[in-house]
Amino acid sequence: MSKIAFVFPGQGSQFVGMGKDLYENNQVAKNEFDKIFNNLNFDLKDAMFNGPEELLKKTKYTQPAIVAMSLVLEKLVREKGIVPDYVAGHSVGEYAAMGSSGFLPIDEAVKLTSFRGEVMNEIAEKVNGGMAAVLGMEASDIIEALKEVDGIVEAVNFNEPKQTVIAGEKLAIEKACEILKNKGAKRAMQLAVSGPFHSSLMKPAGEKLREEADKYNFKDAEIYLVANTTGDFINKVEEIKNEIYSQSFGPVKWVDTIKKLKENGVDRIYEIGPGKVLSGLIKKIDKEIKVISVNCIEDLNNL
Repeated sequence: MSKIAFVFPGQGSQFVGMGKDLYENNQVAKNEFDKIFNNLNFDLKDAMFNGPEELLKKTKYTQPAIVAMSLVLEKLVREKGIVPDYVAGHSVGEYAAMGSSGFLPIDEAVKLTSFRGEVMNEIAEKVNGGMAAVLGMEASDIIEALKEVDGIVEAVNFNEPKQTVIAGEKLAIEKACEILKNKGAKRAMQLAVSGPFHSSLMKPAGEKLREEADKYNFKDAEIYLVANTTGDFINKVEEIKNEIYSQSFGPVKWVDTIKKLKENGVDRIYEIGPGKVLSGLIKKIDKEIKVISVNCIEDLNNL
């Protein structure tokens, strides 16, 4: 029997005006957004709807903005009678997946995300790190090549078979890009990000997140979530708390995640939230899976 999965995008998919059409044209969306905005101690609404772009790009705003929009959209998709068998999210998108699976209520999931944004920003400012995207090379070859680099540099985001992101110390990243190009990578380019996310340099963020997570009312999930760091199903409180800790300095195994969903009968995936990045990645991982992107009121009306 065919199964459905919901997946949620990560950082980079934000844009000024995100969620505004939903807020202004749908009462359910407006109520959910207001609940989220009232639960935060900063003005996320203004940042999302009016920007400017520089403000929305700050991790403190970006991460909760993406998760807030994703979860409000998710609620509206469910109202159409579409319910997932499984959920997953890419990087910060995993926090939207937490809300979707039932680990946390929507406003709590966004609040925890805003803490994540702040703490990751804080740690990123203390370490001189960055990230780079490597295209046209197998992940296993990248991992092997990184062993030749002095300093900390790790393969962290396994986005699709020929696209992997590396993260670590700035000098180590530069050297790695040089080595990878010489070994046949089509491109190895540094990304405009504020820190070495998902690398071991971010471990202090994991410690703070683990502490913070204990203040929230988690409950066992109703729907299995495929964890970023393992590519395995989780549904217990203890498992999601471990994932919150590990994911801040552990990998995003997106290729394994999609394979896991496929193995378990998923043939239709809804990408819910801003942008269409995941739709593109999924098509490169498995052409047979049908991907439906839901990122505005029009998409909802077309379901």
